[in-house]
Amino acid sequence: MNQDSFEVDSCKKVEGDVNLTMARKSWMENELDEQTKTLLEKDAKYFLHQSMSTPCMDVLENCEGAYIESITGHKYLDFHGNNVHQIGYANPKLIEKITEQLWSLSFSPRRYTNEPAIHFAEKLASLCPSDLNRVLLTPSGSSAIGIALKLARAVTGKYKVVSFWDSFHGASLDAISVGGEAVFKEHMGPMMPGIEHIPPPITYRGIFEGNEEKSLEYLEYVLCKDNQIGAFLAETIRNTDVQIPSKHYWQEARNLCTKHGVLLILDEIPIALGRTGKMFAFEHYNIEPDILCLGKGLGGGIIPQAGIVTRDEYNRFGDVSLGHYTHEKSPVGCIAGLTTIEIIENTNLLEKVKSDMLFMKSSLRKLQKKYPIIGDVRGTGLLWGIELVTNKESKAKAIEEAEEIMYECLKKGLSFKVSNGNVLQLSPALTITREELESAISILDEIFLKTRTIE
Repeated sequence: MNQDSFEVDSCKKVEGDVNLTMARKSWMENELDEQTKTLLEKDAKYFLHQSMSTPCMDVLENCEGAYIESITGHKYLDFHGNNVHQIGYANPKLIEKITEQLWSLSFSPRRYTNEPAIHFAEKLASLCPSDLNRVLLTPSGSSAIGIALKLARAVTGKYKVVSFWDSFHGASLDAISVGGEAVFKEHMGPMMPGIEHIPPPITYRGIFEGNEEKSLEYLEYVLCKDNQIGAFLAETIRNTDVQIPSKHYWQEARNLCTKHGVLLILDEIPIALGRTGKMFAFEHYNIEPDILCLGKGLGGGIIPQAGIVTRDEYNRFGDVSLGHYTHEKSPVGCIAGLTTIEIIENTNLLEKVKSDMLFMKSSLRKLQKKYPIIGDVRGTGLLWGIELVTNKESKAKAIEEAEEIMYECLKKGLSFKVSNGNVLQLSPALTITREELESAISILDEIFLKTRTIE
């Protein structure tokens, strides 16, 4: 099948822009030079095509701070970043520490340890409450989810897991099994057994229409009916289209897990490390997970680094290979993680994000009042979603408009992701300046005005 003719069912547009529309074709024809087009053709020729990763939009040469830059010198304020750029791209302090580590100990074979790994694990434990002191490290978020699932089975002796529809927990087969995004399951055949998906608590749309009590009733019903459920895996705050449950929801869900002997696994791979104004999102809710999954920005946007943090009492499976990965105690990955956390703490980044949150909330609310196409604005810290609709009463998704707006913003130097088909997800570097945030809002304002004029 010609990828350019591929169409995606609108109900499956859950993460990533469609990127195959007329807006995409216009971008390719009018905004890119011949050198870029040639390289994109080679990219399409040699890389295996896959949903949400291809076709590519430009060819990058540099990244620094809040920006990415193409080979032609076109700079984009990057409000996507795959959630790895909490401390900004190419942070000089991080590069310095990684370089030093490369010249001393670049790899640590299995059954050996090293000081960066020990100090990193110690630091992660110190940031978590109570007895969340035990760490296993891995290079990818998907494998961190795998470790959490194996540990939950070992601890509870139960193999079933509850998770939300539309959730994303990684791209490996076990991760897409527990994940709830339909697009990842296409052509994959039978998934891992024992997964029970439930509707998520969504405030703007969904089968419960924002009624979190109904969502909690559903969760309790499932836990009561099936005593083989050993874990509830969830994103504390959904990253891609930005869904933020209330404190009441998470406290009640935590209580239900405790009542039914179910481990609460919180996936904070994309949203930890200050994205929400706290080091970890669960801190907003005054709850504790039994297993915490971390990744993405944990390596500072340079080194792949992920892992889990869990309770002391679960440290009783020395005869089970829970996370037997080659780069488990990578000294380079660990120094990257340790330095990333130090930069967040030493630059008072959490307080900055709280201040930026107030600016973003005010600015985006003003846009919402100004433009009828904006059905909902939701967010916290420096994670925001703008949901576009063609009609505020029916909440019909403005999918084509979202794609058009994304490409028009790219022309002005603002990059972001479209999620769920119609949600502009804004997730900049936490180090972004106020002037850069103002610039992004100005671009959005200009493009929304243009879109409204077209209508």
